[in-house]
Amino acid sequence: MATTEPQQIEHVHLPVRGLTLHVAQAGKGELGTVVFLHGFPEIWYSWRHQMLAVAAAGYRTVAPDWRGYGLSDQPPEPEAAEYDDLIEDLLGILDALAVPKAFLVGKDFGAMPAYDFALRHPNRTCGVMCLGIPLGTAGLSFNTLPEGFYILRWAQPGRAEADFGKYDVKRVVRTIYILFSRSEIPIAKEDQEIMDLADLSTPLPQWFTEEDLSVYSSLYEKSGFRYPLQMPYRSMHQRKAIGDSKFQVPVFVVMGENDYVFKFPGIESIMKDGIMEKHAPDLKITYIPEGGHFVQEQFPDLVNELLLGFLKDHPNI
Repeated sequence: MATTEPQQIEHVHLPVRGLTLHVAQAGKGELGTVVFLHGFPEIWYSWRHQMLAVAAAGYRTVAPDWRGYGLSDQPPEPEAAEYDDLIEDLLGILDALAVPKAFLVGKDFGAMPAYDFALRHPNRTCGVMCLGIPLGTAGLSFNTLPEGFYILRWAQPGRAEADFGKYDVKRVVRTIYILFSRSEIPIAKEDQEIMDLADLSTPLPQWFTEEDLSVYSSLYEKSGFRYPLQMPYRSMHQRKAIGDSKFQVPVFVVMGENDYVFKFPGIESIMKDGIMEKHAPDLKITYIPEGGHFVQEQFPDLVNELLLGFLKDHPNI
Protein backbone atom coordinates (compact mmCIF):
# COMPACT_ATOMS: atom_id res chain seq x y z
CA MET A 1 0.00 0.00 0.00
CA ALA A 2 1.24 3.52 -0.70
CA THR A 3 3.01 5.48 2.01
CA THR A 4 0.34 8.19 2.16
CA GLU A 5 -1.69 6.25 4.71
CA PRO A 6 -1.52 7.99 8.14
CA GLN A 7 0.09 5.83 10.80
CA GLN A 8 -2.51 6.80 13.40
CA ILE A 9 -5.07 4.66 11.55
CA GLU A 10 -5.39 1.06 12.75
CA HIS A 11 -6.89 -1.86 10.87
CA VAL A 12 -9.01 -4.69 12.18
CA HIS A 13 -10.86 -7.56 10.51
CA LEU A 14 -14.24 -8.39 12.04
CA PRO A 15 -16.37 -11.51 11.65
CA VAL A 16 -19.74 -10.19 10.49
CA ARG A 17 -22.57 -12.35 9.16
CA GLY A 18 -20.34 -15.09 7.81
CA LEU A 19 -17.75 -12.78 6.22
CA THR A 20 -14.62 -11.04 7.49
CA LEU A 21 -15.01 -7.30 7.01
CA HIS A 22 -12.13 -4.85 7.10
CA VAL A 23 -12.46 -1.75 9.25
CA ALA A 24 -10.05 1.17 9.58
CA GLN A 25 -10.29 3.10 12.82
CA ALA A 26 -8.65 5.88 14.81
CA GLY A 27 -9.19 7.78 18.03
CA LYS A 28 -10.22 6.92 21.58
CA GLY A 29 -13.88 7.87 21.46
CA GLU A 30 -14.34 10.02 24.56
CA LEU A 31 -17.13 11.90 22.77
CA GLY A 32 -18.63 9.00 20.83
CA THR A 33 -18.16 7.07 17.60
CA VAL A 34 -18.44 8.28 14.01
CA VAL A 35 -18.84 5.66 11.25
CA PHE A 36 -17.91 6.61 7.67
CA LEU A 37 -19.62 4.78 4.79
CA HIS A 38 -18.02 4.97 1.35
CA GLY A 39 -19.51 4.90 -2.14
CA PHE A 40 -18.11 3.78 -5.51
CA PRO A 41 -15.30 3.75 -6.58
CA GLU A 42 -14.26 4.56 -3.07
CA ILE A 43 -13.07 2.45 -0.14
CA TRP A 44 -12.25 3.26 3.50
CA TYR A 45 -9.27 5.36 2.37
CA SER A 46 -11.53 8.03 0.90
CA TRP A 47 -12.27 9.13 4.49
CA ARG A 48 -8.61 9.49 5.53
CA HIS A 49 -8.83 13.26 6.02
CA GLN A 50 -12.04 13.12 8.04
CA MET A 51 -10.97 10.18 10.21
CA LEU A 52 -7.92 11.96 11.61
CA ALA A 53 -9.60 15.33 12.16
CA VAL A 54 -12.60 13.81 13.93
CA ALA A 55 -10.39 11.48 15.98
CA ALA A 56 -8.29 14.46 17.08
CA ALA A 57 -11.48 16.15 18.28
CA GLY A 58 -12.18 13.29 20.70
CA TYR A 59 -14.19 10.75 18.73
CA ARG A 60 -13.59 7.18 17.67
CA THR A 61 -13.68 7.06 13.88
CA VAL A 62 -14.56 3.88 12.03
CA ALA A 63 -14.43 3.39 8.25
CA PRO A 64 -15.34 -0.06 6.93
CA ASP A 65 -14.86 -1.46 3.49
CA TRP A 66 -18.27 -2.73 2.42
CA ARG A 67 -18.44 -6.45 1.73
CA GLY A 68 -16.85 -7.15 -1.64
CA TYR A 69 -14.81 -3.92 -1.50
CA GLY A 70 -11.20 -3.28 -0.55
CA LEU A 71 -9.87 -5.61 2.12
CA SER A 72 -13.26 -7.07 3.08
CA ASP A 73 -14.27 -10.57 2.01
CA GLN A 74 -16.10 -11.21 -1.20
CA PRO A 75 -19.57 -12.68 -0.65
CA PRO A 76 -19.86 -16.22 -2.05
CA GLU A 77 -22.37 -15.16 -4.72
CA PRO A 78 -21.67 -11.55 -5.74
CA GLU A 79 -24.48 -11.58 -8.31
CA ALA A 80 -26.94 -12.29 -5.49
CA ALA A 81 -26.16 -8.98 -3.77
CA GLU A 82 -28.97 -7.69 -1.56
CA TYR A 83 -29.33 -4.04 -0.66
CA ASP A 84 -30.32 -4.92 2.91
CA ASP A 85 -26.93 -6.60 3.37
CA LEU A 86 -25.50 -3.09 3.72
CA ILE A 87 -27.77 -2.26 6.64
CA GLU A 88 -27.34 -5.63 8.33
CA ASP A 89 -23.56 -5.49 7.92
CA LEU A 90 -23.50 -2.02 9.46
CA LEU A 91 -25.45 -3.30 12.45
CA GLY A 92 -23.05 -6.24 12.70
CA ILE A 93 -20.03 -3.91 12.65
CA LEU A 94 -21.44 -1.80 15.49
CA ASP A 95 -22.14 -4.95 17.50
CA ALA A 96 -18.67 -6.40 16.82
CA LEU A 97 -17.05 -3.17 17.97
CA ALA A 98 -19.38 -2.91 21.00
CA VAL A 99 -20.59 0.52 19.84
CA PRO A 100 -24.06 1.20 21.30
CA LYS A 101 -24.77 4.32 19.19
CA ALA A 102 -22.92 6.12 16.43
CA PHE A 103 -23.01 9.10 14.14
CA LEU A 104 -23.20 7.97 10.51
CA VAL A 105 -21.47 9.81 7.67
CA GLY A 106 -22.33 8.54 4.19
CA LYS A 107 -21.15 9.44 0.69
CA ASP A 108 -22.54 8.47 -2.70
CA PHE A 109 -24.39 5.14 -2.38
CA GLY A 110 -23.07 4.89 1.21
CA ALA A 111 -25.54 7.65 2.07
CA MET A 112 -28.48 5.36 1.35
CA PRO A 113 -27.84 2.74 4.06
CA ALA A 114 -26.90 5.59 6.41
CA TYR A 115 -30.37 7.12 6.00
CA ASP A 116 -32.15 3.79 6.10
CA PHE A 117 -30.21 2.51 9.11
CA ALA A 118 -31.15 5.67 11.01
CA LEU A 119 -34.82 5.09 10.21
CA ARG A 120 -34.74 1.40 11.15
CA HIS A 121 -32.43 1.69 14.15
CA PRO A 122 -32.87 5.15 15.69
CA ASN A 123 -31.77 3.77 19.07
CA ARG A 124 -28.36 2.94 17.54
CA THR A 125 -27.98 6.27 15.69
CA CYS A 126 -26.90 9.66 17.04
CA GLY A 127 -27.24 11.57 13.78
CA VAL A 128 -26.65 11.32 10.04
CA MET A 129 -24.51 13.47 7.73
CA CYS A 130 -24.53 12.61 4.03
CA LEU A 131 -22.55 13.99 1.12
CA GLY A 132 -23.82 14.10 -2.45
CA ILE A 133 -27.09 12.19 -2.03
CA PRO A 134 -30.19 13.76 -0.44
CA LEU A 135 -32.67 11.62 1.44
CA GLY A 136 -35.77 10.38 -0.33
CA THR A 137 -34.12 9.30 -3.60
CA ALA A 138 -35.49 5.73 -3.72
CA GLY A 139 -37.63 5.24 -6.80
CA LEU A 140 -36.22 8.14 -8.84
CA SER A 141 -36.50 7.38 -12.56
CA PHE A 142 -33.71 7.84 -15.08
CA ASN A 143 -35.98 7.32 -18.07
CA THR A 144 -35.37 10.84 -19.33
CA LEU A 145 -31.60 10.27 -19.59
CA PRO A 146 -29.95 8.72 -22.67
CA GLU A 147 -29.17 4.99 -22.70
CA GLY A 148 -25.47 5.91 -22.46
CA PHE A 149 -25.99 7.24 -18.92
CA TYR A 150 -23.38 5.43 -16.84
CA ILE A 151 -25.84 3.95 -14.31
CA LEU A 152 -27.98 2.48 -17.09
CA ARG A 153 -24.89 1.11 -18.83
CA TRP A 154 -23.38 -0.40 -15.67
CA ALA A 155 -26.70 -1.94 -14.67
CA GLN A 156 -26.41 -4.24 -17.71
CA PRO A 157 -24.76 -7.52 -16.62
CA GLY A 158 -21.41 -7.97 -18.31
CA ARG A 159 -21.22 -4.61 -20.07
CA ALA A 160 -19.02 -2.76 -17.58
CA GLU A 161 -17.00 -5.91 -16.96
CA ALA A 162 -16.13 -6.04 -20.66
CA ASP A 163 -15.39 -2.31 -20.73
CA PHE A 164 -13.20 -2.35 -17.60
CA GLY A 165 -11.52 -5.57 -18.71
CA LYS A 166 -9.83 -3.82 -21.63
CA TYR A 167 -7.63 -1.85 -19.20
CA ASP A 168 -5.60 -2.37 -16.06
CA VAL A 169 -7.19 -1.53 -12.71
CA LYS A 170 -5.25 1.70 -12.26
CA ARG A 171 -6.49 3.00 -15.62
CA VAL A 172 -10.08 2.16 -14.68
CA VAL A 173 -9.91 3.92 -11.30
CA ARG A 174 -8.12 6.92 -12.84
CA THR A 175 -10.78 7.27 -15.53
CA ILE A 176 -13.67 7.04 -13.07
CA TYR A 177 -12.14 9.64 -10.77
CA ILE A 178 -11.58 12.00 -13.68
CA LEU A 179 -15.09 11.56 -15.09
CA PHE A 180 -16.92 11.70 -11.79
CA SER A 181 -15.06 14.82 -10.64
CA ARG A 182 -16.65 16.87 -13.40
CA SER A 183 -19.93 18.73 -13.20
CA GLU A 184 -21.40 16.92 -16.22
CA ILE A 185 -23.12 13.53 -15.93
CA PRO A 186 -20.97 10.80 -17.54
CA ILE A 187 -22.95 9.77 -20.62
CA ALA A 188 -21.50 7.74 -23.51
CA LYS A 189 -22.59 7.91 -27.12
CA GLU A 190 -24.06 4.86 -28.81
CA ASP A 191 -20.69 3.82 -30.24
CA GLN A 192 -18.80 4.50 -26.99
CA GLU A 193 -18.31 2.86 -23.62
CA ILE A 194 -17.91 4.83 -20.39
CA MET A 195 -14.14 4.17 -20.27
CA ASP A 196 -13.85 5.88 -23.68
CA LEU A 197 -14.88 9.23 -22.19
CA ALA A 198 -11.44 10.03 -20.72
CA ASP A 199 -8.00 9.38 -22.19
CA LEU A 200 -4.59 8.91 -20.58
CA SER A 201 -3.57 12.51 -21.28
CA THR A 202 -6.30 13.85 -18.96
CA PRO A 203 -4.72 14.80 -15.62
CA LEU A 204 -6.04 13.64 -12.29
CA PRO A 205 -7.86 16.25 -10.18
CA GLN A 206 -5.35 18.42 -8.28
CA TRP A 207 -6.53 17.05 -4.94
CA PHE A 208 -6.04 13.39 -5.93
CA THR A 209 -2.41 12.33 -6.15
CA GLU A 210 -0.73 9.47 -7.97
CA GLU A 211 -0.06 7.98 -4.53
CA ASP A 212 -3.77 8.15 -3.74
CA LEU A 213 -4.48 6.44 -7.04
CA SER A 214 -2.01 3.69 -6.13
CA VAL A 215 -3.81 3.03 -2.85
CA TYR A 216 -7.20 2.74 -4.56
CA SER A 217 -5.78 0.62 -7.34
CA SER A 218 -4.06 -1.80 -4.95
CA LEU A 219 -7.35 -2.38 -3.15
CA TYR A 220 -9.32 -2.91 -6.36
CA GLU A 221 -6.59 -5.28 -7.53
CA LYS A 222 -7.60 -7.37 -4.53
CA SER A 223 -11.38 -7.01 -4.72
CA GLY A 224 -11.93 -6.62 -8.43
CA PHE A 225 -15.10 -4.97 -9.74
CA ARG A 226 -17.44 -7.95 -9.79
CA TYR A 227 -19.24 -7.17 -6.53
CA PRO A 228 -18.95 -3.34 -6.76
CA LEU A 229 -20.87 -3.46 -10.03
CA GLN A 230 -23.63 -5.47 -8.34
CA MET A 231 -23.66 -3.07 -5.40
CA PRO A 232 -24.76 -0.43 -6.15
CA TYR A 233 -25.62 -0.53 -9.85
CA ARG A 234 -27.64 -3.76 -10.05
CA SER A 235 -29.04 -3.86 -6.52
CA MET A 236 -30.22 -0.38 -5.56
CA HIS A 237 -33.62 -1.00 -7.15
CA GLN A 238 -34.31 -3.21 -4.11
CA ARG A 239 -34.25 -0.18 -1.85
CA LYS A 240 -37.69 0.78 -0.55
CA ALA A 241 -39.03 4.32 -0.43
CA ILE A 242 -39.23 5.79 3.06
CA GLY A 243 -42.99 6.38 2.78
CA ASP A 244 -44.26 8.39 5.73
CA SER A 245 -41.26 7.62 7.92
CA LYS A 246 -39.73 10.43 9.96
CA PHE A 247 -36.19 10.64 11.24
CA GLN A 248 -35.87 10.70 15.01
CA VAL A 249 -32.27 11.91 14.76
CA PRO A 250 -30.69 15.06 13.25
CA VAL A 251 -29.89 14.92 9.54
CA PHE A 252 -27.27 17.03 7.73
CA VAL A 253 -27.14 17.01 3.91
CA VAL A 254 -24.08 18.50 2.18
CA MET A 255 -23.98 18.97 -1.60
CA GLY A 256 -21.24 20.34 -3.80
CA GLU A 257 -22.74 22.86 -6.19
CA ASN A 258 -20.75 21.29 -9.04
CA ASP A 259 -21.66 17.70 -8.19
CA TYR A 260 -23.00 16.03 -11.34
CA VAL A 261 -25.62 14.27 -9.20
CA PHE A 262 -27.37 17.64 -8.97
CA LYS A 263 -28.35 17.16 -12.62
CA PHE A 264 -30.05 13.80 -12.05
CA PRO A 265 -33.82 14.02 -12.67
CA GLY A 266 -35.61 14.98 -9.46
CA ILE A 267 -32.58 15.78 -7.32
CA GLU A 268 -32.87 19.56 -7.43
CA SER A 269 -36.56 19.31 -6.56
CA ILE A 270 -35.80 17.10 -3.57
CA MET A 271 -33.16 19.53 -2.39
CA LYS A 272 -35.07 22.78 -2.83
CA ASP A 273 -38.81 22.08 -2.66
CA GLY A 274 -39.11 21.18 1.02
CA ILE A 275 -39.47 17.46 0.35
CA MET A 276 -36.75 16.43 2.79
CA GLU A 277 -38.14 18.57 5.59
CA LYS A 278 -41.30 16.42 5.64
CA HIS A 279 -39.22 13.42 6.71
CA ALA A 280 -36.48 15.07 8.78
CA PRO A 281 -37.79 17.55 11.35
CA ASP A 282 -34.21 18.32 12.46
CA LEU A 283 -32.63 18.97 9.05
CA LYS A 284 -29.71 21.10 7.94
CA ILE A 285 -28.67 21.58 4.29
CA THR A 286 -25.37 23.12 3.19
CA TYR A 287 -24.02 23.73 -0.31
CA ILE A 288 -20.29 23.89 -1.04
CA PRO A 289 -19.44 26.27 -3.90
CA GLU A 290 -17.12 24.63 -6.45
CA GLY A 291 -17.63 21.32 -4.67
CA GLY A 292 -17.81 18.24 -6.87
CA HIS A 293 -18.80 14.64 -6.26
CA PHE A 294 -15.71 13.79 -4.15
CA VAL A 295 -16.06 16.84 -1.96
CA GLN A 296 -14.60 15.20 1.17
CA GLU A 297 -11.33 14.69 -0.71
CA GLN A 298 -11.52 17.89 -2.76
CA PHE A 299 -12.15 20.22 0.20
CA PRO A 300 -11.24 18.13 3.26
CA ASP A 301 -10.74 21.05 5.65
CA LEU A 302 -14.15 22.51 4.84
CA VAL A 303 -15.93 19.16 5.14
CA ASN A 304 -14.11 18.51 8.42
CA GLU A 305 -15.28 21.89 9.73
CA LEU A 306 -18.88 21.17 8.76
CA LEU A 307 -18.78 17.68 10.25
CA LEU A 308 -17.19 18.77 13.52
CA GLY A 309 -19.75 21.57 13.81
CA PHE A 310 -22.57 19.06 13.33
CA LEU A 311 -21.08 16.76 15.98
CA LYS A 312 -20.59 19.63 18.41
CA ASP A 313 -24.19 20.78 17.93
CA HIS A 314 -25.47 17.29 18.74
CA PRO A 315 -23.45 15.88 21.62
CA ASN A 316 -23.79 12.16 22.19
CA ILE A 317 -25.57 12.23 25.53
